[in-house]
Amino acid sequence: MSRFAEVVVLAAGAHEVMAPLTRDNDGTRPWSNIFVPIESEWPGTFGHGWAAEFTHRRHWTHLLEYLESLPWPRPETVQVLIHDEEDDCFGLWMLYDGKLAEVPLPRTERYIESRSGTGSEISYLHRTDSGLSLPEGPTMNRPTP
Repeated sequence: MSRFAEVVVLAAGAHEVMAPLTRDNDGTRPWSNIFVPIESEWPGTFGHGWAAEFTHRRHWTHLLEYLESLPWPRPETVQVLIHDEEDDCFGLWMLYDGKLAEVPLPRTERYIESRSGTGSEISYLHRTDSGLSLPEGPTMNRPTP
C-alpha cells in the first residue's frame, strides 16, 4: 500500500548533521528523499528545520532509527514531526536517552490497524475531540518519556 508522509526535523545547531540529508543519497541511508532546509523569517532567532515528503511507507520506515544514530550537537532540541496521510495532525517525537519517542499530545490517540494476510500493522494519529467516530482497533500505548 502506498502511503504519503510529511516529515519535519527541528534541531538547534544541526546544520552539519543535516547537510548530508539535503543532498542525494550517497548510499548511507535507507531512503532517497532529500530534506529541504526551512529557514526562519528572522535569522538567528530560532533553531533551524528541515522538511521532506515521502511517498511510500517503505521509504521512511527506518527514518527514526537513522535520525537517532546521528551526532546531534544539542539532542535535547531535536523534534521530529510526522504527518502520515491518515493522520489527523502531526505526531511529535523527541530524543530521550538517545531514542526517539513519540510524545503523547493532548486529545489524540494513536490507533493500530492490522493488515490481514500481511502480518504488518499501520498506525495513525486521531484527534479525539474532532467529533468524528473513533476508529476501530487498539490504541497504541505511548508512555510519557
